[in-house]
Amino acid sequence: MLYLVPTPIGNLEDMTLRAIRILKEADVILAEDTRTSAPLLKHFGIEKRVLAHHQHNEHKAVAEIIRFLKEGQQVALISDAGTPAISDPGFLLVREVIKAGLEVQCLPGPTAFVPALVNSGLPNDRFCFEGFLPVKKGRQTRLKQLASETRTMVFYESPHRIQKTLDDFILYFGEDREASISRELSKMYEETVRGTLTTLKLHFENHPVKGEFVFCVAGKS
Repeated sequence: MLYLVPTPIGNLEDMTLRAIRILKEADVILAEDTRTSAPLLKHFGIEKRVLAHHQHNEHKAVAEIIRFLKEGQQVALISDAGTPAISDPGFLLVREVIKAGLEVQCLPGPTAFVPALVNSGLPNDRFCFEGFLPVKKGRQTRLKQLASETRTMVFYESPHRIQKTLDDFILYFGEDREASISRELSKMYEETVRGTLTTLKLHFENHPVKGEFVFCVAGKS
């Protein structure tokens, strides 16, 4: 069995009992960054063989992981934070394991966009998750397509691109479009700021930009 095991996005208390058990029972743990995962595994007393599995080696690693599974080994995949394959490595491996006729199971658990969406106050009965926008190629085309989207849109963004992304959103969605930005979710300095895109731009021009960000943008009326 290949298990996809969500890990906390900040607060270690969000680790589920089942996730801890699966990691303790696994023969091999695949980690996006072994240095990031080491403190988490140590905290929960998990001592297992850990292999790096990230976007730069996942294509080469698939065959070996499938061999592990065919030999009857239990393999668990974790990302640096949150649920594997959600804007993190995992999709390719899951697809190939299924093609090989082997079992995959994803545990429920932490992922950043769900609390950000619920906290936003924007409609969440229907929404589209966009993750990270293309940095250069394809960015303009994607934004043009999304300009007519009527559902709430959810994006991930890194701190150094916050102002650029807000400028793009104002250009394509309009300065009065309602939005919400959450950062440092589940951590000590968790913050959610709500308002128009212009209001949010002014806020982050005058406040420190730290942490990982989730944008929720209202759909077109």
